[in-house]
Amino acid sequence: MHLIGEIYINGRFETPIGTDFADLHNPATGAVIGKVRLGNEADADRAIAAAKAAFPAFAATTLQQRLDMLHALHDAVIPCKDDLLAAVVEEYGGPVGIMRNWMDMMAHNFLAMAEALKTYEFIRAIKATRVEMTPVGVVGVITPWNSNAGFITNKLATAVAAGCTTVIKPSEMSALQTDILIRALHKAGLPDGVLNVVNGRGDVVGEHISLHRDIAKISFTGSTRVGKRIWRNGAETMKRVTLELGGKSPTVILDDADLNEVMPLAITAGFMNSGQACIAGTRILVPRHLMKQAEDAAIAVVKAMVVDMPDNPQSQIGPMVSQAQYDRVQGYIHKGIAEGARLLIGGPGHPEGLGGYFVRPTLFGDVTNDMTIAREEIFGPVLCLIAYDGEEDAISIANDTDYGLQAYVFSGDDERAYRVARQINAGRVLVNGLFHEPQAPFGGFKQSGLGREFGVFGLETHLEPKAIHARKFPV
Repeated sequence: MHLIGEIYINGRFETPIGTDFADLHNPATGAVIGKVRLGNEADADRAIAAAKAAFPAFAATTLQQRLDMLHALHDAVIPCKDDLLAAVVEEYGGPVGIMRNWMDMMAHNFLAMAEALKTYEFIRAIKATRVEMTPVGVVGVITPWNSNAGFITNKLATAVAAGCTTVIKPSEMSALQTDILIRALHKAGLPDGVLNVVNGRGDVVGEHISLHRDIAKISFTGSTRVGKRIWRNGAETMKRVTLELGGKSPTVILDDADLNEVMPLAITAGFMNSGQACIAGTRILVPRHLMKQAEDAAIAVVKAMVVDMPDNPQSQIGPMVSQAQYDRVQGYIHKGIAEGARLLIGGPGHPEGLGGYFVRPTLFGDVTNDMTIAREEIFGPVLCLIAYDGEEDAISIANDTDYGLQAYVFSGDDERAYRVARQINAGRVLVNGLFHEPQAPFGGFKQSGLGREFGVFGLETHLEPKAIHARKFPV
């Protein structure tokens, strides 16, 4: 049994003032595998005070000093990758073969931000005015369970690059990951108070951070519902807010695409991270006259996918993170059937031979874009095939959603695919492939969030422009 009993404040591991504990589960079996002691509002206050005290000196560090810190953070994470991978498999249920690549991306977040920082101009001249980009202050970071360690490293890298100190509230469901990662990051030797981490519930520690007057900015990844609350809370003290929220991403397959070639990519985009991904392409849009062919291709892909225990290197889809998430996904499957969608493969219940929180990978046909399963984020391995009539109709359906985080377009004509991509309202559109560029902005339109992360675009959300007018500036 694991016991996570410490939080990290002002460069030290300490026992929380909070006395509540939360169980940690193995999603593949449902068994309790440990406990985490949860911090409370008083713990958050201590962490915020440490970050506030450390901010003036850290904000004054040089670009080279912060570059050195980013490289030190990267180097500190590398030795813990195997332990972190084991924790992700055990406590999150991520398939080991897929999660291994995520560990490399997690460590690389520090190097990617260092690359953006190297050439960034913090001081600019606008005629007789000097504009200085200054760090915003203490950043409250709130991360989700579906890629907890990855979000911590990305958000911490951005704050360090900008000269901001941090108070991080990670998902309490990811306490093993958090503990391993923070103990590794401690070895990077950041100044005391720059990194502070408080395990706790969102409605306690997260709520307190979002309301606290000494938090200048919130960087949150999670549900749209919680993001709206954080935005409202932040308005009380005019916090700067970056919100990366939900999605209902369209995958547009144009009529000149090779279905046998692109359908494996479309299904992979929909089932990524076992369907527990805000960028998952869960609405697959297909020309009506090709729908039967598309259904056959999609069914064949899903049948061939390996759904197994997460420690199997061949497994492609793991369990849901919790009983609550399993129940949520089951509810949407039942709702899809009740609303008249046609079950092509999968359905309610567990895959054969598996228990825990495993869900049968499910594909629905005869879906219209007004059905609940086409409107709401399910966050599980449930995909919808939606028919369209012509290119304009495809674009209309793709944009007929409350969300706008990511989209996918597949075509045999690259120029046509690009033309369609430009008309889709999403923060990122992937054309004829599955890609990630860590220097490109990431974030959403509409209810998928506010602001952007990654690269220079993410860096600038942590900076405030200060205009200085003077007769003469020092050389």
